[in-house]
Amino acid sequence: MRASHLNNETMTKPKPCVEAAALAHKAVIAREARRVTSYDVALVAGVSQSAVSRCFQAGASVSETTLARVMKAAGLLDYIPNAAARSLITRRSNIVAVLIASQANLHYPELLGELSQQMGARGKRVLLFMLPRETDVERVLSEVWQYQVDGVIAAAHLSSGHIAEFERRQMPLVLFNRTVRERPVHTVTCDHREAGRMLVSRLAAAGHRRFGIIAGLEDSTVANERRRGACERLAELGLPPPVVVPGQSDYPSGAAGLRAIISAMGAVPDAIICGSDVMAIGCLDCARHELGIDVPRQLSVAGFDAVEPSNWLSYNLTTLRQPMPRMAQAAAELLCAVIDNNHPAATPDRRVFSAQFIEGATARLEPVFSTITGATPGLAAPVAIM
Repeated sequence: MRASHLNNETMTKPKPCVEAAALAHKAVIAREARRVTSYDVALVAGVSQSAVSRCFQAGASVSETTLARVMKAAGLLDYIPNAAARSLITRRSNIVAVLIASQANLHYPELLGELSQQMGARGKRVLLFMLPRETDVERVLSEVWQYQVDGVIAAAHLSSGHIAEFERRQMPLVLFNRTVRERPVHTVTCDHREAGRMLVSRLAAAGHRRFGIIAGLEDSTVANERRRGACERLAELGLPPPVVVPGQSDYPSGAAGLRAIISAMGAVPDAIICGSDVMAIGCLDCARHELGIDVPRQLSVAGFDAVEPSNWLSYNLTTLRQPMPRMAQAAAELLCAVIDNNHPAATPDRRVFSAQFIEGATARLEPVFSTITGATPGLAAPVAIM
């Protein structure tokens, strides 16, 4: 039925009883073996098709009476709006892409849950793209463009060239836990360099002098920033350079890294900092159950991210927790603001959060009684991009 004919009909005839009209019209739809459309809802509700469209469009102007009739008719007919058809009108898919490296830390399921909730509250859905490694982003981006998403949250390393391609396509982008200094880009991140410094400061204050570091993935900017911060702080304190061994951010890397550090030092170090909790757990299990090392009396072990297993009673790991819910909310707010403003090239907003130190039971630590006044918990001062 054409919309013009429907409008004339609704102007000349009294509005039908929604229940009776729906019952009769459902029989017609069943005989024709087709899907329910917005025109069917309009006919049953006694309104125009454009009025039905407005009722399912956020922020559109529609009277309470019309809205009630349309929603009642839609419910009786089991009508579900066609998202694809609606996107042709709004020129938006209401889908945002999230890029995550599959070898990333285990806290990313928490990130995905938070992002899905935050985006759902804003009428958008999340489309996940997993990267085998961060360096595989080129191939994944070619797939992202095909889905006509409204914007992207990238928890993976993007080069300056990749950022330029986003700008050329006028695609809204927010980097999550990643930074690019060569080009302006919206960013939500934890201060991983400062987190590494914090961990060394607390351990050094308790008398630790000989450090080992089991690093994360070589192509992970997060792991590199954590290692860099730890090494810088050790140098500032005048302590010996740490023995740094590579890791894959997995359980076996923790055990292999511990053996490599002991072999390189010729002794058990005072403390080992692992680039992730999973490696720290592997290191801890190897120390206790394979090498017979008393943790934390002989060796302190610390990790990053406060993933769920780190809090289990058998581990109770000393670690650092990122404020993931707040960071996910900030990323969703920032991306949606850019999308709604239709201005991807706006002045970049960089939101930097602080990690929370979790004392745990795997490191010898001095108690801390002083606090920094006037600071917002979980949020660090913004760092200028030079």
